Amino acid sequence: MAKPFADHRDAALALLTKGVELREKEGNFLGGIAYRQDAMSEKQANWLRILLERHGLPALQDGGARVG
Repeated sequence: MAKPFADHRDAALALLTKGVELREKEGNFLGGIAYRQDAMSEKQANWLRILLERHGLPALQDGGARVG
């Protein structure tokens, strides 16, 4: 089993570079959070979790996303 992502930025970059088919809205979202250093909203964290699961990538460590 793959090691969970410790940071939401690393998880977003992995999705962007994995070569999976993303919708434009998903790509825009991932690009934004890959750049973003501050905390995400709970809604953003949930969408990231869904995308990681959908594309077969590891989850965020301990929920992983800094939510603020």
